[in-house]
Amino acid sequence: MIGRKKHGGGSILFENHPGWQNMLQKDHISFGLTIPIENYDKETPLMDDQVQKAQLAEELGFHCLWLQDVLLEDPTFEDPATGQIFDSLIYLTYLASRTRSINLGTAALVMPLRHPLRTAKELASIERLFPGRLMAGISSGDRRKDFEGLNIPIMERGKWFREAYDFFTKALYEEYPEAVSSFGKLDKSNLVPKPPNRIPVFMTGYCQQTIDWIAEHGDGWMFYPQRPEQQKQTIDMYREKVRGFHGDVFRPFFMPLPVILSENPEAPVKKIPAGYQTGREGLKDIIEQYRSAGVNHMMFGLSKNQRPTAEVMQEIGEDILPYFK
Repeated sequence: MIGRKKHGGGSILFENHPGWQNMLQKDHISFGLTIPIENYDKETPLMDDQVQKAQLAEELGFHCLWLQDVLLEDPTFEDPATGQIFDSLIYLTYLASRTRSINLGTAALVMPLRHPLRTAKELASIERLFPGRLMAGISSGDRRKDFEGLNIPIMERGKWFREAYDFFTKALYEEYPEAVSSFGKLDKSNLVPKPPNRIPVFMTGYCQQTIDWIAEHGDGWMFYPQRPEQQKQTIDMYREKVRGFHGDVFRPFFMPLPVILSENPEAPVKKIPAGYQTGREGLKDIIEQYRSAGVNHMMFGLSKNQRPTAEVMQEIGEDILPYFK
């Protein structure tokens, strides 16, 4: 195996992983952007100028670009937007090829809807082609129409997730593993290529599992936006569980945050669904509250802005990111 002392989580510090070291440090916060970087709110995004904005994000010092894993348009879903339209791993590879060093992340691959052997092959290939830039968020999924389209029982997704994760991990890191599951069998065969580095894998939400399972198996945890005091309680609970399984080992905590950035730097803070509307001074205060609560990486969603997203990116990159270096 690569960089792992035991199958379930072990001591993974990623000391030699450039993407991890650049982005994830204890008591610090780094910043990403969710794709598409576009003013679309709940409409279907046009996907215009994404390469140019990805390159701008890299120039401004953002640490990661994050892609959703959505298969079908579902107008009845509470969030009818269809991710970034294109398949997440294909589009991630495309953006990686047009940028130099910015990390690329999945938030998150729906493991029950993807064959784990294919997923292992795809992620290992990306890691070989773009070493040290892949950040793999995984989830159990919640979009019923996607499950129906692939004839996967959504109420069994917790079991499917565990089985997919185990098969995926064995195929990715073990040499000639033996594995039998409902997804298939590995016997006297070996996945190629193997990744040159251990790929960071982050659980998203509870994945239909317990917090103990999340703390034992994940290299970090992505959780949904809550007010800073609630998020601190969640993070403290998670880190206590991590210590119980792994001792004093750093496991980062991630959260998305929709932001509407006002032109007035001193604009007051207003709550919006799952996020905030404010000026840059108010956003600094909000970020510091979350950093103090234990958040290590924040993914900005800019789709609700009326201002051009490139202009908002520029302001955050020039006036906020340096403040938290």
